[in-house]
Amino acid sequence: MECKVSLTWDDEAYVWLASSADVPGLALESGSLDALMERVKVTIPDLLDLKDTELTIDFRAERVSQVHV
Repeated sequence: MECKVSLTWDDEAYVWLASSADVPGLALESGSLDALMERVKVTIPDLLDLKDTELTIDFRAERVSQVHV
């Protein structure tokens, strides 16, 4: 199984956010991108109730800075 996970930097909260259209209920955050990716790898099989299923995760990270005028 393959799923795409979007990792987006929240400039106001200073955290990375993880979400995915392929994984209902996935909503995680962390101050560290590496830590967030590890949490995603552990959480997705639980959310999808996958046991002994090969899982490929395609991470897409985007850091968006908001400019306040």
